[in-house]
Amino acid sequence: MTITGTTVTETRRLTVPDIAKAPRPARKISVGGVIRVVGLALWLVITLFPLYWIALTSFKSPGTINSFPIEYWPSEPSFVNYVSLFQQSSFGVFLANSAIVATVAGAVATLIALLSAYVIARFEFRGKGTVLVAFLLTQMIPAFIALGPLYSMMTDLGLVDTKPGLILVYIAICIPFSTVMLRGFFENVPDALEEAAMIDGCSRFGALFRVLVPVMTPGIIAAFIFNFVNCWNELFLSVVLMNTDENRTVPSALNGFISTFNIDWGSMSAAAVLTILPTMVMFALASRWIVQGLTAGAVKE
Repeated sequence: MTITGTTVTETRRLTVPDIAKAPRPARKISVGGVIRVVGLALWLVITLFPLYWIALTSFKSPGTINSFPIEYWPSEPSFVNYVSLFQQSSFGVFLANSAIVATVAGAVATLIALLSAYVIARFEFRGKGTVLVAFLLTQMIPAFIALGPLYSMMTDLGLVDTKPGLILVYIAICIPFSTVMLRGFFENVPDALEEAAMIDGCSRFGALFRVLVPVMTPGIIAAFIFNFVNCWNELFLSVVLMNTDENRTVPSALNGFISTFNIDWGSMSAAAVLTILPTMVMFALASRWIVQGLTAGAVKE
């Protein structure tokens, strides 16, 4: 308190409470919350255990894979399955074939789907609804139904047991789903961006690739990854259309470890681990883009 003549000045210190030191309300534990946590933990164990068991089997020596009692952790980890996988088979060729086919088919299918989704989202034309319904119906038809005509057509074109032939088939399979997926992203992008670019002198294709594509990068990456994974894991068509080890892909190579009287569990597990790793690494590195891409077209503003 300071007194000067008839003037009274009172100085007060304002204290701001420290949020970090403030007591936090105790979190209530409910029966429903406990059930959810236990259920999610159980589901996680059920989901991850097969992957763990495949990896565990790949590091066991051939003599201990079927031993009893069961080893849930290898007493003597061994890389003999991985060594024999590349020495006794052309698994490196299979990996290269799958990488080439999946990358090329996924990239081309994504590009074509980008253009078709742009047309469907931005233009009105007769039969637009029919086209969308046809795209959706193709996802409900099993591939083996069209196997006879497809194999006959590929034989006439000389594309059986060739990587370009398999790439063309995968492109045709991936386009419908990617088109429907990217259409939602285009509809979420305001028309004003494209119109402003065209006013500034861009052509329609220039506005698409210079303005819209950078905005839709998460969606495009998500579509490519889904196309890549679908092509990488596809088994049925690759087994039917590929006959020689020179052009065989990884899924058909895994099927080759199963014979009439025996299953090479060690080599198959090692091959499965090497097959799963690329897709796991891709999803781990691009998880942020995938989440953004899947949610970008969910809500139209």
